[in-house]
Amino acid sequence: MSTITKANFDFLKQLSKNNNRDWFTENKPLYITNHEQMIGFADAVLIEMQKHDNIETISGKKSLHRIYRDVRFSKDKSPYKNHWGGGFKRATKLLRGGYYYHIEPGNTVVAGGFWGPDKEDLARIREEIAVDATELRTIINSKNFKNTFGEIWGDKLKTAPKSYPKDHADIDLLQYKQFCVVHKFTDKEALSKDFYKQVNSTFQAMRPFFNYMSEVLTTDINGAQLKKLK
Repeated sequence: MSTITKANFDFLKQLSKNNNRDWFTENKPLYITNHEQMIGFADAVLIEMQKHDNIETISGKKSLHRIYRDVRFSKDKSPYKNHWGGGFKRATKLLRGGYYYHIEPGNTVVAGGFWGPDKEDLARIREEIAVDATELRTIINSKNFKNTFGEIWGDKLKTAPKSYPKDHADIDLLQYKQFCVVHKFTDKEALSKDFYKQVNSTFQAMRPFFNYMSEVLTTDINGAQLKKLK
């Protein structure tokens, strides 16, 4: 089964209203049925993605995140997530960027990018932007990028990063601490028969952005491949 159904949404709505172990245990067969349907959807997306990208994730099931919440450090002690979520990892160290899908009534989104770049990666991205941000700006100002994602999404510094002048021409890009893209879908879109294809198309629209970041993060400022990747 490759589609998201009203029954899948209804299950999430019920779970949101009855987010406790007793209800979940009593309705475990319903969860299993919906989980299997989500695996079918994720498999359909993966098949489409394998036509245009090198994906390490081996199955839709492997892409799905657990529905059980880690409540150890959260004020919200609800034991279960009220959405289906998952992600696909690109293969090899030369392909960077991660794909993510989030299925929830009223809040279905597809996202991707660099949610938590480490210190080294963030420094390299900023280094490239500071030298010449022309290619990145061409990508994020393209019609397809703007129509699909609007703009880069992520937390930003309130001032310039250390060692960069506040009046740098590309300070708006240098201030980012995360480099992500997000596209939101209506419930009607999420419940359409070809939604898995819409998700794939949205992921595919991320590729110019991912390709740029992959090139930056696997080379030094002179364009030479990093020794650790050879």
